[in-house]
Amino acid sequence: MSGELTSWYVYILRCADDSLYTGVTTDTVRRLNEHNFDDRLGAKYTRPRRPVSLVYQQACANRSAACKREAEIKKMSRPAKLKLLQRGDAQ
Repeated sequence: MSGELTSWYVYILRCADDSLYTGVTTDTVRRLNEHNFDDRLGAKYTRPRRPVSLVYQQACANRSAACKREAEIKKMSRPAKLKLLQRGDAQ
């Protein structure tokens, strides 16, 4: 595993109740499946709000950068998050 580069992503899911969930991962497809189908690995927040769909992802340089971007997004108001989704920004 030494020398292997891992891409980190911050992602936003839209839940069945139209709420938004933000997280970080190295594999958005795997993580989406965990949120939708795995009671052990899916987030407690998303379990009762299934199905969820991936509506945004942004590649980051490393885990630290992904976590910082996640924190920025989580601090945004819902209207600001919706605007981000409309623009499709990946700053």
